[in-house]
Amino acid sequence: MAKECNNSECTKESCEGCPSSSKKPDFHVDLNGESRIRHVIGIVSGKGGVGKSFVTASLANQMAMMGYRTGIMDADITGPSIPKMYGLQTGVMASNSGMYPKEASNGVKIMSINIILPDEEEPVICRGPVLANMVTQFWTDTIWGDLDYLFVDMPPGTGDVPLTVFQSLDVEGILIVSSPQDLVRMIVAKAYKMAEKMDIPVLGVVENYSYIQCPDCGKKISVFGESHIDEIAAELGTKVLGKMPIRTDYAETADKGEFASVINEYLDEAVVELVKLSK
Repeated sequence: MAKECNNSECTKESCEGCPSSSKKPDFHVDLNGESRIRHVIGIVSGKGGVGKSFVTASLANQMAMMGYRTGIMDADITGPSIPKMYGLQTGVMASNSGMYPKEASNGVKIMSINIILPDEEEPVICRGPVLANMVTQFWTDTIWGDLDYLFVDMPPGTGDVPLTVFQSLDVEGILIVSSPQDLVRMIVAKAYKMAEKMDIPVLGVVENYSYIQCPDCGKKISVFGESHIDEIAAELGTKVLGKMPIRTDYAETADKGEFASVINEYLDEAVVELVKLSK
C-alpha cells in the first residue's frame, strides 16, 4: 500500500497519484460544548419564494408535538422570517459559553439574526463570506442544550451559506422544497446535485402551492399548472414526501406570530421519514 507523503517540498506535479492528493479538505466545525444534537436536517431549494421557512416551521411543530426536542437554525441571514412566524421578540441572553436560543410557545428552540439585532427590520448588508461566518457562529456559539432534531432553514440557491452548512455542520440529510412551475425540474435538480456533490443524503422533495381546494365542492384547482414533481423525483431517485395546498389560514397564523399552533398534516410522510432516523 502506498504511503502518504509528508514532504513539504512536494510540488503539484510530483504528487500526482499520491493518496493524500485525493483527500477532500475538512471544513467541519465543532458544535457548542453545551449542545448535543442527534439529527441535523437542512431545508433547501434552488430558488426563493417556495416556502422553505413554512416547511421548516411545520416540520419543527410536528416533531415537537410528538415529544421530540426540536430546534430551528434560521440560516437565511438576509431574509429571516422564523422569529416573526412564532411571535418572538428581539433580544438574546448570553453567557461565557455562548448565546441562548429563544423558545417558542410549543417548546421549539430558535436562533436567528432577527433575535440578535436590536431592530427586526434592520437590513443585514454583508457579503457572502460574512453571512457564512454568521451561520457557523449559530452552530459554535449557540447553547442548544439537548435536541433530537435541528432544522436548518437555508437561503435559496447554491451559494456561500448552503455550502458552509453542508461542509461545516453535521447535516444528516436534506429536504428539497419546490413549487409546480415549469422551472421546477431545473431548480430541484440543482439542489439535488449540490447535495450529491457534498455527500449529503436527500431525504425527499416537498411541493408547496400544489393546488387550491374549493371550499364549496372540494375540487382541487392547480393554480400554477399540473405538477410534475412525481416524475422529477423518480428521475432523481428520491421520494415525494408531501404536496401542500395554498392555505390562507396558515399564512394568517404566521402573520399573527402564532405559527406554533399550526399542525401541517400535508407533511405527514416527511415526518415519517424523519422519525425513521431516530430508530
